[in-house]
Formats: sequence, C-alpha cells, structure tokens
Amino acid sequence: MKFAQYQLLKEHALAACQAESGACLKEIDAKQMNPIVLAYIGDVVFSMYVRLRLLPASSHVRVLNDLGMKYVSAVCQSLAMEGIEAGLTEEERQVFHRGRNAKSTVPKSASVYQYRMATAFEALLGYLFLEERQERLEELLEASFKLISASLAK
Repeated sequence: MKFAQYQLLKEHALAACQAESGACLKEIDAKQMNPIVLAYIGDVVFSMYVRLRLLPASSHVRVLNDLGMKYVSAVCQSLAMEGIEAGLTEEERQVFHRGRNAKSTVPKSASVYQYRMATAFEALLGYLFLEERQERLEELLEASFKLISASLAK
C-alpha cells in the first residue's frame, strides 16, 4: 500500500470515529468482517485475558510481561487452537477456516502453519467477542489458557 493511500484510509477512519452516528458494537456484522480484522480484535481479547489471569502470579511487571508474551505468541496460540479445534461448532469452524486461510505476512518467530493457526485462533476469539457470546468466549479462553500453561510447564 502506498503512503498516500494509507493516509487517505487513516483520515477516513478518523472521520468515521468522530462522526455523531459512529459505528457501535451492535452495528458490526462480524460474519462479514475481514478475518484479519477479527484477528486484530481477538488478539486484544486474548492479551487482556492472559494479563488478567497472570496478575496473581507476580507483582513484577517484567515477569508478567515475559510470561504474557509467551502466552500470546503465535507458537502458543497455534498449540491452543490445535487443542480446541475438535470441539468447535460448525459456525466456529467456518470462522476458523476463514482466519486460517487469510493472507498476511508471516513473522520469523513462527512457522507459516503456526502463524496461520494463531490467526485462526485470534479470528475466532474476535468473532465471539463481537457477537457478544461471552459464555462460549470464556470457555475457549479458559481451555486455551490451560493448554498453554501445561505446555509451558514442561
């Protein structure tokens, strides 16, 4: 994307945020949303969940940050997605597939497979959050946290 195009998109987004009738959560159709945008939201949801869960572990920010970064890494998110995949509903499976197949740049810190699975994981969490399915979201967050904790304890 060229810088001028980026600037135009950014200005449009800022204008939309400042409009009186700006979009609210109720107006968002998560089913039609780009899976990368769902993953963007899911990343925030999972990061917040992990940080809150880790608070009792230490009063030192550096320790919390180091642990938190491991939990939210693509490698660990991929492991979590593999662990919860079998229990997904058909609707959740469709979101998973959209997220896994989304095209994006893969960082060097994970394999292509791990990054795609992590993107699918985040997209699923973002979808459940935007659809306001709190009970199911909490269930998957808890299961994922336990899977990652067990993996890191080895």
